[in-house]
Amino acid sequence: MAGNTFGRLLRLTSFGESHGPGVGGVLDGCPPGLELCEADLQEELDLRKPGQGPTATKRREADRVRLLSGVFEGRATGTPIAFYVVNEDQRSGDYGDLAELFRPGHADWTYYKKFCEIRDHRGGGRASGRETLARVAAGAIAKKILSRHGVAVHAACLELGGVAAPADAVGPENLAQAFRRPYFAPSEAMVALWNKRVEEARAAHDTLGGIVLVVAQNVPVGLGEPVFDKLEAVLAHAVMSVGAVKGVEVGEGFAAARLTGSQNNDELLPGGTFASNHAGGILGGISSGQDIVLRAAVKPIASIPKKQRTVDTMGRPREIIVGGRHDLSAIPRVIPVLSAMTALVLADAMLLQCRMDAAS
Repeated sequence: MAGNTFGRLLRLTSFGESHGPGVGGVLDGCPPGLELCEADLQEELDLRKPGQGPTATKRREADRVRLLSGVFEGRATGTPIAFYVVNEDQRSGDYGDLAELFRPGHADWTYYKKFCEIRDHRGGGRASGRETLARVAAGAIAKKILSRHGVAVHAACLELGGVAAPADAVGPENLAQAFRRPYFAPSEAMVALWNKRVEEARAAHDTLGGIVLVVAQNVPVGLGEPVFDKLEAVLAHAVMSVGAVKGVEVGEGFAAARLTGSQNNDELLPGGTFASNHAGGILGGISSGQDIVLRAAVKPIASIPKKQRTVDTMGRPREIIVGGRHDLSAIPRVIPVLSAMTALVLADAMLLQCRMDAAS
């Protein structure tokens, strides 16, 4: 199975399935000397673990991470950093009926066809959102690398179930504190509105999607490679690799198509500043020194307790009601994942740029 490694100098390989013994990853390329301990990873993992908030699955996992290699006496050694989390609260029996059925909206059908009709049907196996645990753990390390250069990555929910936060609710201070609020809300006022929307969906036996904002602050000029490895292209790759994400935009994104050139251009000012940031902090695939701003569209969770049409492994028409324990929305648990993937991209780009600067 290809495609399990991401990055160029800072390279993450993840492993594990939802109902296997555990999940984890190996991060190679971390600079030696970086102060690092399990608590650094745990802080981020606690933001995405199940069982929290009104949209979360009732699966209870402590998600206690163990560092297996690459750290000695509290510092990265420069060798591969391996980490592992044990799966503790599986109920594989909940998925017994799915061995012969394909769930609508899931990867069951495509995995079955791609991998010679062999798949782990328990909780989606490798296609489960539990795989993202490795991304968050690695992202915690990437954020420590970025912090050495003063770069910070923040994320918040902009919209849940079609209920959007007003633009004036997403200021820098609110964004930095979003992780302390339910849903990673940009303001306290949105929590009650989203609680109401969640209860409506729960009563209808349905699920919700949303939109996530990620902002990277204090990013230096010059990150990203022109042409094929433009910074926004790598960011899009990273964000779109998260299972629930179906769209990504940088800066004005799709709204730029409805602007004129004079409206969309960011005029340059003395001192290396700009009059606006419609470009989202990236010009020509290279960071401009402004905040990098991206948004991700997150689809509704596919597991719903409603009768749906499907087929079985023999191609016969069947009906299915998906049971088990599932999130009502990927928000807020997907938000630390998107923040982590952004951090991994920027830390990798930072290391590439530092290598080029050292060679010049």
